[in-house]
Amino acid sequence: MTARILADVAASITELKANPMKVVSSAYGEPVAVLNRNEPAFYCVPAEAYELLMDRLEDLELLAIAKERQDEPSITVDINEL
Repeated sequence: MTARILADVAASITELKANPMKVVSSAYGEPVAVLNRNEPAFYCVPAEAYELLMDRLEDLELLAIAKERQDEPSITVDINEL
């Protein structure tokens, strides 16, 4: 069975066990596909890339909420009445 590898850099589990920081640094901040028997088992994602991914995911969730609410009626508020 073949599988898509969604990273430019791949390493075996054996390589990762032997020297994890070398594997991570060889990708220059990009995710590494960790292979088990030539199939991706998981992706090793540097902290900075993971944080960026989480920020983008949050932005997409907020955008979906905004689009959901864009057609709701607006309420006019006078600051002097507050």
